[in-house]
Amino acid sequence: MMWGDGMGGGMGWAWLFWILLIVGVVVLVVVLVKAFTGGTGGGTRQGGYAAPPTGAGPRRSREILEERYARGEISTEEYRERLRTLDEGGR
Repeated sequence: MMWGDGMGGGMGWAWLFWILLIVGVVVLVVVLVKAFTGGTGGGTRQGGYAAPPTGAGPRRSREILEERYARGEISTEEYRERLRTLDEGGR
C-alpha cells in the first residue's frame, strides 16, 4: 500500500543526515581553530626532549649543553668546544 505521494519512505533516515551535519560542523570548527592558532596544544617535542622556546638565549643554551653533558650524550672535549663557542658568540 502506498502512503501519500510515495515520498515519505526515506524520511526515517533524516536523523542520520542531521547527525552527520553536526559532526561535520564540529570537525570544521576544530580544524579552523587549530589552523588560526598555529595548532599549539602544548610543548612541541623533538627527539624525545621538549623543544626550547624560540629566542631562549645563551643561558638556556648553556643549560641544554650541561644537560647533554650530564646525560653522557657528548664527550668532555665536545662539551668544552661547544661551551667555548657559546662564550665567543655571546660577545
